[in-house]
Amino acid sequence: MQVPALFHLAYHVRDLDAARAFYTGVLGCEEGRSTDTWVDFDFFGHQISLHLGEPFKTTNTGRVGDHLVPMPHLGLVLPMPAWRALADRLESQGLDLVLKPQIRFAGQPGEQATMFFLDPSGNPIEVKGFTAMDGVFAG
Repeated sequence: MQVPALFHLAYHVRDLDAARAFYTGVLGCEEGRSTDTWVDFDFFGHQISLHLGEPFKTTNTGRVGDHLVPMPHLGLVLPMPAWRALADRLESQGLDLVLKPQIRFAGQPGEQATMFFLDPSGNPIEVKGFTAMDGVFAG
């Protein structure tokens, strides 16, 4: 039986004030608990905890179509209207995107929109959008 669950992910950032400005001001996340060394955010219904420290090392080895994107990365899946609203928000704010919003697998099972960007500490984030959420696991 599947039980509804939220994920929790903790990772390092170099500057909590810059992280707060990005995750609340740019992404629209709500801040939760915090101390002098970490802060929690409601990351689209999930919990992320950002701790002061050196971010994890990434390499551009993940293939997305003809592009190589940062690995490892945090990912999020949104319904298409929410994805489009976020993509419009990020573009209107002039965020430098690693991979601009685009559609992958058009007309195929698993058709999805995707975009990649970095937080101020260089942590990579991918956001996918699906017209039908049952397509997330389509083969």
